[in-house]
Amino acid sequence: MVAARPLPPPRTVSSCTLPHPVDWRLIYTHHPGRYPHLMQFAFSKYHALGNDYLVIDPKNLPAPLTPEQVKTICHRNFGVGSDGILLGPLPAPTARCALKIYNPDGSVAEKSGNGLRIFSRYLWDTRFVGNDEFAIQTDGGVVRSTVFDGGKMVRVEMGKVSFDSARIPVTGAQREVINEKIKVGGREFTFCAATIGNPHCVLPLSEISEAVAREFGPLLELHPNFPRKTNVQFLKVLDRGNIQIEIWERGAGYTLASGSSSSAAAAVAHKLGLVDQRVSVHCPGGIIQIEIRDGFDILMTGGVTKVSEGVISPEIFG
Repeated sequence: MVAARPLPPPRTVSSCTLPHPVDWRLIYTHHPGRYPHLMQFAFSKYHALGNDYLVIDPKNLPAPLTPEQVKTICHRNFGVGSDGILLGPLPAPTARCALKIYNPDGSVAEKSGNGLRIFSRYLWDTRFVGNDEFAIQTDGGVVRSTVFDGGKMVRVEMGKVSFDSARIPVTGAQREVINEKIKVGGREFTFCAATIGNPHCVLPLSEISEAVAREFGPLLELHPNFPRKTNVQFLKVLDRGNIQIEIWERGAGYTLASGSSSSAAAAVAHKLGLVDQRVSVHCPGGIIQIEIRDGFDILMTGGVTKVSEGVISPEIFG
């Protein structure tokens, strides 16, 4: 009779037992590549108040992502499922790094407030940055970010909101787009338009709902007034320090939370004289804090949660 093989000793990291509580940043530090060469399409998943993104380091890709691959990866039945992909860190001449943001339809977003908070947390988790403020280059401009509270909270200087039709853009003569009329789906709305590096259409209403966002959001996103399409926020002012929004994101659809949408909606409410400079934005997924500084310069603060890590099988691409 062959003697039974003895059980192997407990798994260890760097020849020592895992500490309690585990500091996962130490594990990242000991494994900077994170995955063996053959385990391609590695990702980390986070959510910011229910708005979830996959972060993919370009060095974990066998080739550049295609729009079709992005759509497949983000699909919640045929892929991993997410509201978008954050590709980075990428080289940047005037920032710590650059970030490319993909919508789940394969298009590229200029800026995403929640995406920036998530990406900032990822950089902190991987020790690419520390606790000091750092800059990230996006297609919508450079932002500055700070991670605090043990990685659970992130503050981002989003830049300045503009209501200039030429910058948003909105069709017609150059103007500030404030309290204009727009008709979609047999209903007329009053709207304001803004940009914080990406376009927004904000509709102040006495009552808002998910159903209204889902019905009219896609029609407004594709309205010919917006040559580059638009994000849409249905806005209800609760008091001078609180607003509520329902969100339809360009290229993503109905969304539980959005940092850039919160920034734009708060800025519009302040422009209309309805709120003060510090605003709590109540999204379906939770609250984002917005501070509106001089010149409509926006400081956004909100939470981030790590969800998982994994590797995408190339089999999903057929």
